Amino acid sequence: MHLNKSRTRILLIALAWIYPTMSMAQQLDPALKELISKGLNKSHSINIHELDAAQAKVDQSLGKAVMLPKVTFGGSFTRLNDDITFDGDTQNLLIGTQKLLIKEAVGIPFNDPFPSNIPLTEVPNLQDKNILKSSVDLDWVLFSGFEVTNAIKASKHKEASLNYLGISEKDKIALKIIETYDKLALVHASKRVLSTCINYLNEQEYYVNKAIENGLATPISRKKIELAQQQLASKELEFNHNKTLLLEVLHQLTGETRENLSLIDPQLQSFSSNSISNADKRNEIKALEEAEKASLYKSKMEKSNFIPKLALKGHYEFIEDDLSLLDPKWFVGIGIKWNVFDGFQSQLKSKKSIIESQKYREQIEEAEEMIALSIIKAQLNYESSLQNTIIVQKEIDLASATYSMVDKQYKNNLASINDVLDALTDLEKANFKLQESFFDQRRAVTDLLHAKGILTSFYN
Repeated sequence: MHLNKSRTRILLIALAWIYPTMSMAQQLDPALKELISKGLNKSHSINIHELDAAQAKVDQSLGKAVMLPKVTFGGSFTRLNDDITFDGDTQNLLIGTQKLLIKEAVGIPFNDPFPSNIPLTEVPNLQDKNILKSSVDLDWVLFSGFEVTNAIKASKHKEASLNYLGISEKDKIALKIIETYDKLALVHASKRVLSTCINYLNEQEYYVNKAIENGLATPISRKKIELAQQQLASKELEFNHNKTLLLEVLHQLTGETRENLSLIDPQLQSFSSNSISNADKRNEIKALEEAEKASLYKSKMEKSNFIPKLALKGHYEFIEDDLSLLDPKWFVGIGIKWNVFDGFQSQLKSKKSIIESQKYREQIEEAEEMIALSIIKAQLNYESSLQNTIIVQKEIDLASATYSMVDKQYKNNLASINDVLDALTDLEKANFKLQESFFDQRRAVTDLLHAKGILTSFYN
């Protein structure tokens, strides 16, 4: 009776380990997706990339603002030590001229003295010592020599580069969370294997105790069982420590509470690579390409320094009384600025930007070579993991059959307790190797998705 139960239990356990391989899930667990979402929201590195991209967008607005008219209001009060006036000779000349003009106007002969009853106008100051001014100024760049245009384009490509880097960083965070989650699932699977083996040992302990009572076994056999139980308990403690560490890593990556994380029960299922679409350009490559374009436009911006710039200037004084005799009430003018020679600075800066773009081109080519190699490596790893799964399944079948046979022989006094423990250890190892094979499959598929640049669609 006990023997039939034991065989049935072994068969069910073996099938439980085998059937998950037939479930080619291409979707992540909802709990894992939620953890990834929280991890992406929490990541400081992703937030930094987004802030850098926001700065680049502000730089574009600053560039556009250069071409907008600038209107400023100003006011001031100044007190001089004295009024600014004409010198004495000039004042006498102006008074004399005034007298001559009055004589001519009223018909007094030139040589006759000037009548004392006719008032004269005082010569005004060039500038009163109390000066109160209130004015408005207009400055408007009409043409920047394409410098602003190229600067805006460079900033747009810089923003795009930073956005792609942010997406790339999201993929890296997602990979860390998926791998940690799968490691936690491997720990859970290991504990299930250990629990099964502990149940087997407890069952063997029952038969050993019965055999000792009937004089068919010695207490040494029971001690061997107890040693095996202690070894399994030690492994269980090790896995509990690993679980605690992995939960702490997930807590730091996602910000999820430790209490909620301890409630999840991740399961390892194999992923299929058959439905993976064709490779898309990696976000790292897109970021480098955008950075290359930004460097080229930056080079054009530096060259634009030699193109003439055109600007409009306007000024209007609200208070006319305190203006000097030489100050206008308002004026409008157009000016041109042409940088003919700046000591080769613009040329050297442009050359430096071109060299920088060439450096990005080298990085792009190197990255493309590495990505092509990583795709091949991930595909080979996946094929190897599939083959390894088939082999491990055969090992489980053999280990289950061997354990059943040895268990039967032991109960009929045809095998020793050591043979039973060895068979049980082989079954334990085979079941755990299957879970490791699932883990390797998932690593290979996620690495392949990442290498092909389509990982984002997998966890979104």
